[in-house]
Amino acid sequence: MPTRTARTAWNGTLQEGSGQIELTSSKLGTYDVSFPKRAADDADGTTSPEELIAAAHSSCFAMQFSALIAEAGATPIALDIKADVDLGPDPAGGFKLTGIRLTVRGEVDGLDDAGFAKVAAEAKATCPISKALTGVEITLDAALEK
Repeated sequence: MPTRTARTAWNGTLQEGSGQIELTSSKLGTYDVSFPKRAADDADGTTSPEELIAAAHSSCFAMQFSALIAEAGATPIALDIKADVDLGPDPAGGFKLTGIRLTVRGEVDGLDDAGFAKVAAEAKATCPISKALTGVEITLDAALEK
């Protein structure tokens, strides 16, 4: 399996500095980061490690979920996965990820509500990004769209 690479160039202090994240493997772009904007409610055109983790988690979950739906003998028509990643204070000092909420809505042929929820829970447990984030509480809200 391949290795994927990103790099960050940072200048200055935590509070006054800023950086650029380069998606090196895909060459899709370079994105600005700064701690004050990371900690603010409005990202104001910058990304953050939490947003990048949310992107990684939602896309990984989508791939795993679609594979498991097919393994269950059903057909995924459309899946919408949102990952909300929270940053908060760490009682030991500094900051930490305080929670991840996966919200899943989907249109699937061949699964009822209970089957959809069961396969979603299995995808949450087995997606590689979920496995990597075992130190963070991950909640799941999964429902078929009617």
